[in-house]
Amino acid sequence: MEKWVVQAKRADFEQWSRELGIDVVTARILRNRDIEDLEEAKRFLFGGMKDIHSPWLLKDMDKAVDCILEAVNAGKNIRIIGDYDVDGVTSTYILCKGLECIGAQVSTAIPHRIHDGYGLSDGLVTDAHNDNIDLIVTCDNGISAKDQIDLANELGMQVVITDHHEVPFVLEQDVKHQILPDALAVVNPKRYDCEYPFKGICGAMVAYKLICALREKDNEDKLNETVMDELLIFAAIGTVCDVMELKDENRIVVREGIKRIATTDNYGLRALIEVNKLSPEKISAYHFGFVIGPCINATGRLDTAERALGMFRAKSEAEALVTAVELKALNDSRKNLTLEGIEAAEKYVKDNNLAQKAVWVIFLPEVHESIAGIIAGRIRERYNHPVFILTRGEEMVKGSGRSIDGYHMQEHLVEVGELLEKYGGHAMAAGLSLKEENLVKLEEALNENAGLEEEDFVAKVSIDVPMPFAYASLHLAKEIEKLEPYGTGNPHPLFAQKDLELYGIVPFGAEKQYCRLKVRTPEGKNAEITCFEHPEQINKFLNEKYGDGSSEKLARGNCAFKINATYQLGINNYRGENLQFMLKNYM
Repeated sequence: MEKWVVQAKRADFEQWSRELGIDVVTARILRNRDIEDLEEAKRFLFGGMKDIHSPWLLKDMDKAVDCILEAVNAGKNIRIIGDYDVDGVTSTYILCKGLECIGAQVSTAIPHRIHDGYGLSDGLVTDAHNDNIDLIVTCDNGISAKDQIDLANELGMQVVITDHHEVPFVLEQDVKHQILPDALAVVNPKRYDCEYPFKGICGAMVAYKLICALREKDNEDKLNETVMDELLIFAAIGTVCDVMELKDENRIVVREGIKRIATTDNYGLRALIEVNKLSPEKISAYHFGFVIGPCINATGRLDTAERALGMFRAKSEAEALVTAVELKALNDSRKNLTLEGIEAAEKYVKDNNLAQKAVWVIFLPEVHESIAGIIAGRIRERYNHPVFILTRGEEMVKGSGRSIDGYHMQEHLVEVGELLEKYGGHAMAAGLSLKEENLVKLEEALNENAGLEEEDFVAKVSIDVPMPFAYASLHLAKEIEKLEPYGTGNPHPLFAQKDLELYGIVPFGAEKQYCRLKVRTPEGKNAEITCFEHPEQINKFLNEKYGDGSSEKLARGNCAFKINATYQLGINNYRGENLQFMLKNYM
C-alpha cells in the first residue's frame, strides 16, 4: 500500500525561473529539496569547490591540526584506526595518504568485523601500544569509545578523534548531556557545541576536512591539487555509500568527485572500474553506491577490509587488478548470501506474525552477521517498518537496524541501553550487540516505546509536480539533468499524470522482462511509458483492479483501462536523443 503525496512548498517560482534561467517546473523541484531562497538555489545549481565550508568551523579542528603537526615534526609514530565499511575504508585512505604526503610516520588498522567488532576496541589500543605508537587518529569511529580512549591515555598514547556518528548522551530531566571521550581533539560535526553549518557529512568528509586544514596550515606544496583531487574522489565515494543526503556541500563534493574519477591515477579505483566494466566518463552516484561501493564493502563483510585499503594503496596496476578481481568475486558471493538471508527474513516475518508489531526484531542465527544491515534495509524497503536483523556471533548476538521516517533508531537504542552490550549509529541506521537471553526483552522494550501509528507504516510516494505528458520536453529533461547527482536527500524528480488510458503492453528485453505501456492522455494524445518491471506484474494489477481476464482483453486490443501514473523523465540515446517517460508507480 502506498500514499501518493504532492509536495506543495511555496516560493515565487516565476521569479526563480527568470533569475536562474530555468523552467518553473525545475524551480518547483528545487524548492522541494528544501531550498528556500535564490542564493541557495544558485549554489545548488552552480556551486563549486569554492562554496564548501571551511574546515576550521569544525570544533577542535585547530587542536587536531596542531597535535598532528607536532607529531609529524617530532617523527612520532601515528596510527590511523578506521572502520570496515566503505566510509571507514575511504576515510582511512584519505588520512593515510594525506599524512604520508606531509612526511608522517603513519600506519593503519581497520578492525575485523567479527573478531574486533565496530570501531576502537581494547585490542586495537593494546596493539598500538605494543607497536610503539605515540598518536592514534580515529576516522569514522571513536565518538563512543570513551573507555578505549581512557585506556590509550593510561598507556601513554595521545588520541585525536575524527567521526560523524551521533554523540552518546545521558538524559537528565528531558535534557540531553553529551558524553565526549577524553581525547586531545574530538572533531565531529554532531557535537552539540560544534557550530559547523552542515551536520550531515560522513566520516570520509571529516577526514578530508582535516587534510584540507593541514594543507591550509602550511603544506600546500606537499598536498598539491593532484593529491587533493584524488582525496576528493574518496570523500565523494564515502558520502554516497554511507547514504548521506546529497545536499549542501555533499552534493558539490559528490558532483566534483564524479568529474575527477574519469582521470584518476589511483590504481585501485581504475582496477575497480575495469573489473566492473564501467565507462569512466559515464560513472554516476549510482555506480558509487551500487557497483564500486559494494565491492569495497565485500571485503569488510566476508574477509578483511584491509584488502580494499591495500588495493587503493597499490603501487602498480597489476597489483591493484589482482585485488579488484578478488573483491568483485567476494561481492558476487555476498549477493547470493544476501538473497538467502532475505528469504529467511521473509519467512520469519510470516511465521512470527510481525505485521502486528511496530518494530521488527528478526533473529536469524545462521545468517552471516556481515550482511545483516543489507537484509534489514531490504525488509524495511518492502514493509516500511523499523527493522533489526540479528545474528549469532562468536560471543553474543550482533546485528544492524534500518529505520523509517519518524523513528530515530539511535535514540531508541539509548532508551534500552541497559539490555545492550554495545550500540551506536544514526537516526536511520544502527548497529548493536547483546546477550542472547536479552532478545525477547529487547523486542518488548522497543515496541513498548516505539511511538508509531499505523499511518507511519504506509510508504509515501513524494511527487514533485503533477505534470501532463504534453508539458514534458527533451529540453526540460536535459535541464533536469543539472540537478544531478541524485541520491538520498536529492531524489530523481518524480512527476504524476492522472487518467491515462492504457490500451496496450509491449514486452521488450532479451527475456521480455520489461515492457512499454501504450497510453492515451486525457487530451487524446498517444504516448509510451517505459516500465522496468515484468509485464506479468502489470497484468496482475489489471486483473486485481478491473477483474479476472482484464489483461487478456487488453491483449486482444478490444478495451482500455484508466490508470494513474508517477513517472520520471529521461533521455534515450539510442538512435539519437529522444524523450523517455519511465514509469515508477501506478494505481
